[in-house]
Amino acid sequence: MKRRTAFSVAGTIVLGMGKINANAKQEKNDQNENEEYGCLIDATLCLGCRECEKACNRANGLSLQTTEFSGNTVFETQRRPDADHFTVVNRYSKSPSRSQDERNESYIKTQCMHCKEPSCVSACIVGALQKNPHGPVVYDADRCIGCRYCLIACPFQILAYEYDDPVAPRVRKCNFCFERVAEGRQPACVEACPREAIVFGKREELIELAKKKIREKPSRYVSHIYGEKEVGGTSWVYLTGRPAKELGFPALDEKAPSQLTESLQHGLFKYGLPPLAIYGVLGGIMRFTNRKNNVENE
Repeated sequence: MKRRTAFSVAGTIVLGMGKINANAKQEKNDQNENEEYGCLIDATLCLGCRECEKACNRANGLSLQTTEFSGNTVFETQRRPDADHFTVVNRYSKSPSRSQDERNESYIKTQCMHCKEPSCVSACIVGALQKNPHGPVVYDADRCIGCRYCLIACPFQILAYEYDDPVAPRVRKCNFCFERVAEGRQPACVEACPREAIVFGKREELIELAKKKIREKPSRYVSHIYGEKEVGGTSWVYLTGRPAKELGFPALDEKAPSQLTESLQHGLFKYGLPPLAIYGVLGGIMRFTNRKNNVENE
């Protein structure tokens, strides 16, 4: 292949990739607040029984044979969701800022937050992650190319990767039991909670329920619903009896990171600037090479 032809082919490929990337970013589901489901976790009711973990493992066919759900030794170290555990419960010692707490510790269930404007979906260049109009952020392993951009993009650092699988590794996370929800059932962890610390329903109604609880028992709850506005809002929201920063929640802005990244991406690819820039660089290299060859020939 001649050099000029090679540059032309390379430029065409880059241009095509740019268009694919721009289209993938722009294909977002219109969110209808009245149709979006979510879960409200009242952390003041959680006793750390980990029945939600057990139910999640069973519903998703995870590592039941290696996971022990009885005893409190698991709380000695802080855990994060991984490829074999989509949700985990951690214990936090008595709050230094809430001396009126009835218990000496707090328990927090951690899983994918299913953001309203998910950064992982924005980062995925092949559409393997999608935001379902009803709330769940779902994953299609058949589309995934293993780039793992989603792991980097997640502001909550939830997504995990099957590094131990050399054949067909997948990105792993809580999928909101979207198949159960589509059938009109509740997520497995919600059904399993004996204290009803997790409530499933329309997100808009859950926010109102949380505000009502704060109004009725202001001494029990911190006047903040975590997930209501963080990173544009999340489908899973929390009521806590102490500041979120004491319970392992990251301090995040209200603006979703994807708003900035997508505005930059759309602005660039809308006018084809990256391909044009690459064409310019390749053209400059070709012109310089031709001039050099002409000088040598002379």
